[in-house]
Amino acid sequence: MTVVIAGGGVAGLALGLTLHEIGVPFVVLESVRGLRPLGVGINLQPNAVRELDDLGLLRALDGIGIPTEEWALAAPTGVEVYAEPRGLAAGYRWPQYSVHRGRLQMLLYETLVARAGPEVVLLGHRLLDVEQDRAGAVAVCERRRDGSTVRIDAELVIGADGLHSAVRRWMFPDEGPPVWGGGVLWRATSLGRPVRTGASFVLLGTMAQRFVHYPIERPDPATGLQLQNWIAELTFDPAQGWGRSDWNQRVDVDEFAPAFADWNVGWLDVPGLIAGAGEVFEYPMVDRDPVPTWVQGRVGLIGDAAHVMYPVGSNGASQAIVDARVLGKHLVAHGVGPAALDAFEAELLEPISALVLRNRGAGPIAILGEVERRCDGDFDHIDQVIPPAEVDEFMAGYKRAAGFAIDTLNLAPPTIEPGARAA
Repeated sequence: MTVVIAGGGVAGLALGLTLHEIGVPFVVLESVRGLRPLGVGINLQPNAVRELDDLGLLRALDGIGIPTEEWALAAPTGVEVYAEPRGLAAGYRWPQYSVHRGRLQMLLYETLVARAGPEVVLLGHRLLDVEQDRAGAVAVCERRRDGSTVRIDAELVIGADGLHSAVRRWMFPDEGPPVWGGGVLWRATSLGRPVRTGASFVLLGTMAQRFVHYPIERPDPATGLQLQNWIAELTFDPAQGWGRSDWNQRVDVDEFAPAFADWNVGWLDVPGLIAGAGEVFEYPMVDRDPVPTWVQGRVGLIGDAAHVMYPVGSNGASQAIVDARVLGKHLVAHGVGPAALDAFEAELLEPISALVLRNRGAGPIAILGEVERRCDGDFDHIDQVIPPAEVDEFMAGYKRAAGFAIDTLNLAPPTIEPGARAA
């Protein structure tokens, strides 16, 4: 095998599709025995959608998600702080999509298996260790079916294994647990009437207490209802610690619903959406401090394994996809070896590490903190508090940092030229 990819999430599967496109043999190791569409909603920014379009997935993506038309911030009273068009409505050549994370993962997996064959994804294989020398690398994994150990020779080993990455732990054994900054998220989906445009991403609240809402399916023609993703967030003192960091931690709504009991602002009924949820997932909002390198010889990191970040800017899955494509570009340019990893790191390590820290400072929603500072959140119209031009420049600065400034993205050539093959 030329490349071993640890992790069958969005990053690993996007890399698998990219390697298949450029003619590089690979295998994906995924610890679970069977993939299921788990999780809740995520947003894919136009820079990531462009890459999925180049992989021939835009039509399929449109079948599982909804193109986002608007991004809006509002005070807890419902008074608008900021709103702008998104995706095609903003003039991008590619949409922004709101989509169920599990359905996106299954789309990538099923496409990869259809194109490259089922043998390229080894389910039930958990990475244990990595070995390397100047001639090559070995991925050591456990076959969970019988507990046996499997050794796979490789030119490169890529850690795409998320927040609790075994590859990152191999590279940085003393790093310790993720960093919790005090925020706790409760995520779920509910059926509801369309809000604003019917394809709007809305954040309601303050820096200490927020509610995020966006639809992930089109309205049902029969009922007029659509599946809507929502996130309730409260901030606590990080000094008290938080023992859990697993998206699959199910909790009862009574743990947080009372804090949002009076958040019905007319056009958005927060208590009603919370009450209508099925399963609710709790997640302490964690990230990791940026590391000085994502590469150690023939071993590299991509996606959350490299740069897990707060979800305040909807960058996690988007950047994972972009990582896969940028790494593919450098494999084409430098061949399948350490030089490609070094070039990948040289392009992305510094700006994406800065983005991790920027999101830790609340990313694009930090403007809410400025509004609170100036008027304690008490206003009838945002122009009374902060000039529109100041808000516009703040938002434009974030888009530049996150890699989806409209003119830059629209004019950029393909990350990987059609028909390109790795040396």
